[in-house]
Amino acid sequence: MQQYHDTEWGVPVHDDRLLFEHLILDGAQAGLSWRTILYRREGYRKAFKNFDARKVAKFTAKDEARLLKDPGIIRNRAKIHSAVQNAKAFLIVQKEFGSFDKYLWSFVQKKKPAQRLAHYRALPTTSPESDAMSKDLKSRGFSFVGSTILYAFMQASGMVDDHLHGCFRNKKS
Repeated sequence: MQQYHDTEWGVPVHDDRLLFEHLILDGAQAGLSWRTILYRREGYRKAFKNFDARKVAKFTAKDEARLLKDPGIIRNRAKIHSAVQNAKAFLIVQKEFGSFDKYLWSFVQKKKPAQRLAHYRALPTTSPESDAMSKDLKSRGFSFVGSTILYAFMQASGMVDDHLHGCFRNKKS
């Protein structure tokens, strides 16, 4: 967890494949701890073809049934089906906007400065940006993209800087 925080969490991500990975993993995390998902990340990479959206979008009901038996991932039917549907929707957004990156980052063009919060309990769980992103993604056929999930996604992919005051990663500390 410490290495993830120190080297990945909050680092701005602009690679479409990695953004897709973050989106699927954050959706899989719903109702679970991040630690649970992080420990299974390699299993997810294997099961979901290194998060190649073109390959995942071609998964069939038979592939989804196979994944329900895969101990390397969370075996939740709705989350697995969501990953496949989200891959299809991802490809449509990518084509429409030129990249998934361009689409997602448009929600945070007016990037807020890093917060100076002293305790993790003071961190928000949603924002107007995550609300707007959630609403738009849902209208485009994505699932497991509620505002709380997307705020965590935005934290992980560097769209907001929620490193606590005093953390070496907080740009304002």
